[in-house]
Amino acid sequence: MNKTDIRPDTLHRGVKMVLDSGEADTVEAAYALFETYRVSIGVGGGVAQSRAGQAALLTMVNTGRRALLGGVKVVGDLQVPLLVQLPELGLTLGDAIHALGGTHAPEVDQGSPVIWLGDDAPAGSLQVTFGDWRGGVFPAGEASRLAEGKHDTPAAVLAGALAVAEVFQKLRGNPMATEREIGLSLWDPQAPWREAAGPDTWVAPSKLWVLGLGHLGQAFLWVLGLMPFDDPSKVELTLQDFDLLAAANDSTSVLTGPGREGVLKTREMMSWAEARGFQVRLVERRFAGDVALDHGDPRVLFCGVDNAEARATLEDAGFDLVVDAGLGAGPQEYLAMRIQTYPGTIRARDRWGGVVSARSEEAQRLAAHKGYRELTERGVDACGLLEIASRTVGAPFVGVVAATLSLMEIARRLNGGLSLEVLDLTLRNVPGRQGVEGQALRRFNPGFAELRNR
Repeated sequence: MNKTDIRPDTLHRGVKMVLDSGEADTVEAAYALFETYRVSIGVGGGVAQSRAGQAALLTMVNTGRRALLGGVKVVGDLQVPLLVQLPELGLTLGDAIHALGGTHAPEVDQGSPVIWLGDDAPAGSLQVTFGDWRGGVFPAGEASRLAEGKHDTPAAVLAGALAVAEVFQKLRGNPMATEREIGLSLWDPQAPWREAAGPDTWVAPSKLWVLGLGHLGQAFLWVLGLMPFDDPSKVELTLQDFDLLAAANDSTSVLTGPGREGVLKTREMMSWAEARGFQVRLVERRFAGDVALDHGDPRVLFCGVDNAEARATLEDAGFDLVVDAGLGAGPQEYLAMRIQTYPGTIRARDRWGGVVSARSEEAQRLAAHKGYRELTERGVDACGLLEIASRTVGAPFVGVVAATLSLMEIARRLNGGLSLEVLDLTLRNVPGRQGVEGQALRRFNPGFAELRNR
């Protein structure tokens, strides 16, 4: 990412938070601060030979290198076959780490936080653990690990994203982060996470419509792509977006790499999904609820767009289930998320139909900060300044947590688990999450695909 090319579509969405908060007086100072953020990840015995363990590690590297500009170092034996079916990442785990922007190191960096996967975690590190539908982290030596089955992939992805979230918060000044145990159960996100184990054997949804292919949509595809499908060709996706990739997408969107600016998001994500073995169809226009579903179309929609007008029409097309994920904005609320499902007690049009964006007013306030005023001296005009200020702050690990919860909301219903109409949580205070149970659907047919559960 070119730090001297400051435009709305180039500014790093994490770096933007220190401009918005007033911590940095210049863009250079903001980037310099984020370049001090780094992490080491240790890989203990046995983890590298586990598909789920690899999924957790790759998730940490993928989200970590985008959020922590000082880099991600991985310590351990990486010369093992890559077990996840992501062919573009290479043949070995080491190839995949390199492709995702991490580096192999002989030992952990003593000046950075340390995340640990597997056995022999050193004192002071953050231990990652997962099992069946549960994933979490805790200070090494202060709690017990879960079973960490080799195919517990969604829980492992969740745990990896939570680990990076804790490190990022630690670096951002949260004294509790990395010093506490946090976790979530994908089987019952409202329950104490260690107590809410899900079934060992389950099936995954196979026919899905994904609306929005930015931060949340790409996180959703990342989680889906890591899952251990027996036959990936049974997975049918309809991908909808109309936008082009921009340089700034690299900071939050986990399937976007440098140098892809100007490519349609649909085409880039189709290439990725087809390489994974999925079947893909594209819809390359705005969503306005006017979709006429055909007999073979997916009946479950995941929505990852931040647009009130589109979200108000989510129920109009007649999907059996809509899972609508939204993220908080700004330097304080970027860790928050809400996952809402339809149909429910509140209609999408009632929830979003009268929403008026407050971004313009907020952008004007932010543009008065010194870090933004300095941009005018570089020739950025008032309109450009307001457009930069209006872009949302974001962090990729937040999107991965929200996407995992969203995908497993669908999977949980498919496997006889509870339905949630609303789930509110912030990674700043995971135990404070709140959920509202939903009603059983009269019609629900997402298709299903077998997994290598055991």
